[in-house]
Amino acid sequence: MNPTLSETDLQTPDGRRLHVYDTGADDGPARLTVFWHHGTPNLGSPPAPLLPASRHLGIRWISYDRPGYGGSTPLPGRSIASAAADVRVIADALDIERFAVLGHSGGGPHALACAALLPQRVLGAVSVAGLAPYDAEGLDWFAGMNDSGRASLTAAAAGRERKARHEEEAVYDPAMFTAADHAALAGDWSWFEEVVTPALADGPGGLIDDDLAYVHPWGADPATITCPLLLLHGGQDRIAPSTHARWLADRTPGSTLWLRPDDGHLSVLNSAVTALEWLVEHAKP
Repeated sequence: MNPTLSETDLQTPDGRRLHVYDTGADDGPARLTVFWHHGTPNLGSPPAPLLPASRHLGIRWISYDRPGYGGSTPLPGRSIASAAADVRVIADALDIERFAVLGHSGGGPHALACAALLPQRVLGAVSVAGLAPYDAEGLDWFAGMNDSGRASLTAAAAGRERKARHEEEAVYDPAMFTAADHAALAGDWSWFEEVVTPALADGPGGLIDDDLAYVHPWGADPATITCPLLLLHGGQDRIAPSTHARWLADRTPGSTLWLRPDDGHLSVLNSAVTALEWLVEHAKP
C-alpha cells in the first residue's frame, strides 16, 4: 500500500502561491522527511515508483511545483537559490524542523542549493543526474551533452527572448535518451508521462525559467555543503554529462559519488531506492 498523497496551496511572504504535495505519515512520525526537487519540465508530485520502498524506509515526502509550473505562481528571474527560500516557507508551515533533500535532473541543483543555504535544517542531500554550476571553473560545461540539450541551454544563455523563440521551434528529441533510458521509460519510470505533459499544459514558462536559472549564477555554492551528500549519476548521460557529477564531487568536501557506467539520465533512477537507503542511514540529526 502506498502512502496517501495530499495536495495544498501555501502562500509565500511575497504573496505567491506554492502548490505542495505531502505523503504524510500514516503509521506515525516518519523516520525521515525528504523534500523532492523535480526535473525540467515536470510537476512536483513525488516520484511514485519510489513510494512503496519509501513507506518501508519510513520516508515522508514533501514536494512542490516550482514557480511557473502547475499550481505555483511564476517567479520570473528566479535563481537556483530561490528554492531554499521556498522550501523554508513550506517546512515552517508544516512544522518540519529538519529534513533531507533529493533532486533528479534539474532538481539536482535546487537540492544542492537547499543543502548549501539551509545548513541548520538539511540533514542530508542526494543529487541524481544533476548539473554543475554554469560558471564551474575547469569544467567544459557542454561537453558530452546531446545536440538538442546544448541548443536549448545555449539559447537560455543568450537571454529570455532567445530562449522563448527556441521553445517555439523546439521538438522532442528521443536521441537525448540512451537505450537504457528508453527501457526505463517503458517500465516503472513511465511515471514521467504523468508529470511532464501537465507541466507544459499552460506553456513553457516554467521550463524557460528553469533553463535561465541553470545558466546564470546559482546564488549558492555547493562547496559550502556540510551535510552528507550523495551524487548519483549515469556514465552515459547525454543531458547532464557525468563530468558534472565528477566536478561536484571534487569540490564538495565529504561528498560520495556513485557513478553507474552503463546508465543514462533516466535509467540511473533504477538505483534510487539504494540512494534512499543511503540517505536514511546518513541523514541523522
